[in-house]
Amino acid sequence: MLEHVNGLSRRHTPESLRALLLERSTRRPDGCLIVEGYGRQRGVYQKIAGRAWAHIAAYAVFVGPIDPGLEVDHTCGVKDCVEPTHLRQVSHAENCRSRAQAPTCRNGHERELDPATGRLRRQCRACNAEAQQRWRARQAAERAASMTPQGLAESKTRWDAR
Repeated sequence: MLEHVNGLSRRHTPESLRALLLERSTRRPDGCLIVEGYGRQRGVYQKIAGRAWAHIAAYAVFVGPIDPGLEVDHTCGVKDCVEPTHLRQVSHAENCRSRAQAPTCRNGHERELDPATGRLRRQCRACNAEAQQRWRARQAAERAASMTPQGLAESKTRWDAR
């Protein structure tokens, strides 16, 4: 039952792991059972009982055996939730499709819809255009610097050194 939970300490049995998860969890008003793992940071995946992810261990203990070809997904979207009714096993593709996407890029530009997939584009076209402009400006500056008399002399000495 626990053999497919990677990183789990061997000393844990299903009963001891169940008790540990319940002991380190608190219930929120929205129904999520939030676990406090090794890290104190909220809102991120938590590790517990060795190096095992808490939500995967909770699925194995509370719901049932884990299919190694599938991933454990949160239906509530809260990464540190271990509520058994909020966990399900899905394929990697379904897990990626169900993730929420940010409506803006990290620079604040609105993200465009990709017509091929129907999801928001991964690459921001505005940021990409700005990066290309910076690259072209650097290339032009390097080219201009190499055309100065000093730059020509340096390139000639490099050629002669070969």
